[in-house]
Amino acid sequence: NSAVYVDGCRAGDFGLDTLNEHLQQPGRFIWLGLKDPNEATMKKLQKQFTLHDLAIEDALRAHQRPKIETYGETVFIVLRTVHMKAKRVELGETHFFLGSNFLISIRHKTHTGYNDVRSRCESSPHLLKKGPAFALYALMDFIVDEYFPVIQALELEVASIEEKIFHEKSRRDTTANIYRLKRQILDVKRATSPLIDVCNRLMRFDNKLIDEETRNYFRDVYDHAVRINENVDNARELLSTALDANLSMITIAQSEVGKRFAGWAAIIGVATMIAGIYGM
Repeated sequence: NSAVYVDGCRAGDFGLDTLNEHLQQPGRFIWLGLKDPNEATMKKLQKQFTLHDLAIEDALRAHQRPKIETYGETVFIVLRTVHMKAKRVELGETHFFLGSNFLISIRHKTHTGYNDVRSRCESSPHLLKKGPAFALYALMDFIVDEYFPVIQALELEVASIEEKIFHEKSRRDTTANIYRLKRQILDVKRATSPLIDVCNRLMRFDNKLIDEETRNYFRDVYDHAVRINENVDNARELLSTALDANLSMITIAQSEVGKRFAGWAAIIGVATMIAGIYGM
């Protein structure tokens, strides 16, 4: 999806071969969205937008930790996307190239597009005319908000495991489910933890690509990132407590079994003693 915007209004679509015509005209910016582009397409973008070799390499490799880097007049941002499918966490990536008159978003391993985000922005030209930085905020806000239903689903699963521990007999598969859930929460933590640093750097005053008014919007994304990390940490702590409780319940159950064996051994021991005495 690619379009050029003038004063916050969509002026039309364009092809990759006509980018320079729009980049050279003042008062407009380009918003380009790609999904799993090949190397030839990325090389063409690099030439058109003068992108750094290292950023292009990272965007093609698509196995990056969330981060923000500055290359000359361009900011390169990597975010991880999170979705829940069949009680499993699926991770994807979205890379951004932000310039003074362009925004490029590149999706990898994610089926959720950003057409709805673009439509909402286009319905508010007075906000979109702030430039590509506001479009970046809209996309980041959408990605970060997608974390909340995933974390809520994980918290419900943690509560379900706690219910099984205290109201059902402890089983070996409960411990396996706890470790499986711990791994999923760890994956989410790795995706959400760097978000705070990314938002902090976007709110700094030394970033010339984002004006002071637009920085206030990124402060909202920062607040959401802090809440998400707190929820993830709480879920991890609850799950660790549940694991300890499950192991304790297993130990108690084993102790009860040991007591039963000791009781039966005492009963059998008395009968054996009597039989032995009379036998002699």
